[in-house]
Amino acid sequence: MIVTERLTLRPWTVADAGFHRELWLERDPRVPPHRRIDADGHPTVEELAERIRRSPHEGPIGTLVVELRESGERLGYCGLIEGESDPEIAYEFLRRHWGRGYATESAEAIVEGARAAGIPRLRASVWEWNTASRRVLGRLGFAETGPHRIDPERGRSLMTMREL
Repeated sequence: MIVTERLTLRPWTVADAGFHRELWLERDPRVPPHRRIDADGHPTVEELAERIRRSPHEGPIGTLVVELRESGERLGYCGLIEGESDPEIAYEFLRRHWGRGYATESAEAIVEGARAAGIPRLRASVWEWNTASRRVLGRLGFAETGPHRIDPERGRSLMTMREL
C-alpha cells in the first residue's frame, strides 16, 4: 500500500471487479478493441473478478487501485506493467475524476517506489491523441522518444522514457 497526501494506492480485491468494468466502459473508442468491452459484453464483472483472483499482488510490477484517503472512493488505478525492455507506468481514472491532479499524484508515488526498488528506467506508451496523459507524463519528467507503433485506425502510439 502507498499513501500520498490525498490518496491511498492499494492492491486490487475481487470486490473491485465492478469498478474495474466501469473503467472499461468509459474507455475512448480509439482505444484498441482488446481493451474495451466487446459487442457481447465481455469482459463481464465475473471475468474481471477472475483476472483479479489470478493476478499476483507482490513486487514492484502491478497496478494498484487509487482511492481518496478521506472517503475511500475509488478513482482509478496506477502502477507498473511489464514492458518490452523496462517496466511501463500505467494509469487510468474515471472521467469524473479527471483534471484534479490524481493521475500525477499517484504516478509520482509509483515513480518514487520504482526508484526505491532499484529500477533504473521507466517507460510509458501513450497515444498521440491522449493529450491529458501526455501532460501527466511530461510533469513526471518523461521525455518522448518517438513513435512506438503506428495504427492506421488509432494513430501513433508514442514511447516516453524517464531515467531514475
